[in-house]
Amino acid sequence: MAPMALVLILVPRPSLSLHPSQGVSLGDTVTLRCHLPQSAAWVRLYKDGCLSSEKDIDKVQDTAEFFLVGIKQEDAVKYSCQYQILEPLWTSNMSDPVELMVTDPRFPPPGISMSPDECVKVGMNVTMQCRNNNYGGIIFLHKDGHSAPIQHQEPNGGGMANFTLVGVTPADTGTYRCSYRVGSSYLLFSPLGDNVTLKVTPATAHPGAERMSRGNLVVAVVRGCAAALVFGLGLYFILDARSFWIRRDESPAGEGA
Repeated sequence: MAPMALVLILVPRPSLSLHPSQGVSLGDTVTLRCHLPQSAAWVRLYKDGCLSSEKDIDKVQDTAEFFLVGIKQEDAVKYSCQYQILEPLWTSNMSDPVELMVTDPRFPPPGISMSPDECVKVGMNVTMQCRNNNYGGIIFLHKDGHSAPIQHQEPNGGGMANFTLVGVTPADTGTYRCSYRVGSSYLLFSPLGDNVTLKVTPATAHPGAERMSRGNLVVAVVRGCAAALVFGLGLYFILDARSFWIRRDESPAGEGA
C-alpha cells in the first residue's frame, strides 16, 4: 500500500476551464480546456459525473480541448476532467468541477425598478425591485463590471424580490440589472433585463459648518502671521544689539577701556 500512496502524491489533479466562461446562450459553442500538470496518455471529460468524451494524447501538451457545439438546455450542468499517465500507469483524481451557466433567450427578461430613483446621497438606503414574470426560480441582482451576481433572493408570491443596498457610498454608483433561474433548472437562466442607474452624490456640508471651517482657517492664518511677526521682531532686536556691541568694542573709547 505504501508505493500506491506515493504514486497518488506524484499525480497531481488537472484543472478545467470554460471559454467563454459567461454570457453563454443556447446554440453557442463552448470550449472546455483540461489543463494538464504533466504529460498524459489520455484525457477524459465528465458531464455531471458521467463520462462524456475521451481524447488520446499523442504528443507532449499541457492542455486538452473538448468542444460543445450548439449548446442545449441539458448542457447546463457541471463538468470535470481527469488524465492517465503510462509510467507508472496511473489515473489522476478528478479536477474540481466547473459550472456551465446558460442563458435561454426564449424566456422574457425580468423588470427592475429603483427607489429612490434620484437625489441619492451617501448613507441612504436604496431598494432594487426585480420581477421574474412568475417563472419561478431564484432572482439575481447584477451590477455592471462584476462577473457574478452581487445578491440573490427567492421571489415572493408575486414573483418579485427586493434587494436593499444599505448605507450607500460612491462605490455603489453603477448600472444594475436582474436575471432569474428558469424553474427548477440549476444553471439555466433568463436573459438580463432592463437596467437602472444609481448615482450616489456626496452629502453636502452644513452652511454653518462651512462658515465655522472658514473662520477656523482665518484664525489659523492670523495666528501664523502674528507668530512670524514676533519672531521677526525678536530676531531684529538681537541682531541690532549684537551690532551695537561690535561697534562699541571697535571704537577708540572701547579700546581704552
